Parts: sequence; structure tokens; C-alpha cells
Amino acid sequence: MRKVILFGNSGSGKSTLAAKLNGEGLAHLDLDTLAWLPTDPPERRPLDDAHVEIEHFLEKHDEWVIEGCYADLLELVKPFANEAIFMNLPFELCQQNARNRPWEPHKYKTKEAQDKNLPMLLDWIAGYVTRKDSLSYTAHKALFDGFEGKKREISSNRQVFI
Repeated sequence: MRKVILFGNSGSGKSTLAAKLNGEGLAHLDLDTLAWLPTDPPERRPLDDAHVEIEHFLEKHDEWVIEGCYADLLELVKPFANEAIFMNLPFELCQQNARNRPWEPHKYKTKEAQDKNLPMLLDWIAGYVTRKDSLSYTAHKALFDGFEGKKREISSNRQVFI
């Protein structure tokens, strides 16, 4: 049974690869859907609340891919995973991917709302290496290095489809 954690910077191709794996029969959980409270501006949901939702997902599915940029949430899943994929693309490529991404209706009410958020997202992507939080390169690298199962690091868009 395949149980995959998939993580990296915004725009790195996590959702694209997760959709491919979902098409191969793995249930898919996008952590963006449970990491935030529905507030304006958005606030992180308490870890304990998100953890309960993750546990429900794990109880329902034998094979899965859980993806996101939240190393703190993925640390909760890591003991149940047997594979880790680190989407470690250069930030310029992540920015290009973000500019080209289709509308994500599970994140934005309209394509216009998504486009309005793009400048903030591009800045966020550029800060990946210098941030020191659970959504940073440092946190992702530690998660990857500490994973004891099968693991793979992807550094280009081309590798997503191999």
C-alpha cells in the first residue's frame, strides 16, 4: 500500500503530482483545505483541530497522498507514510508555475480573486529559502532528511511526470 507525503514551496507542482497519483488510485488530501480558518484575513487553524481531520482521512483510506507546504501538519502524518516526495524546484520556476496555474476553485471563489492574490503569492514563493517557519525550505529539508522510508526529491517540472 502506498502512503505518500508530498511537500514543497508554493507553485512547485504538488497539486499536479498529487492529481496524477490520485488518478493512479491514491486518495488525495490537500492540506490547504484544512490548514486555515475561514477568516479574513486567513488564520491558521489550531494544529489539534487539523490533526483530527487528518486522522479521519487516514481512517477512511488505505492508500493516499497528502500534500501541502505545512511541515508541522506533515510531521503528524509522517509516522503513517511509507514514501516522501520533496518538490524542491528553484523559486523562479515555482513563480512561473504560479503565474500559469489554472483557477483553483477549492481555494478561491473566482479566477479574478486568485489573480488578485498573485503578487502576494509571488513574494511568498521568493521568500521560501529565507523564511524560518513550518512552510519554509528549512522545515521541508528537515522533514525530508528525517524521513526513513522511500524518498525522492524533484527539482524540475519534467520530473513530475516521470
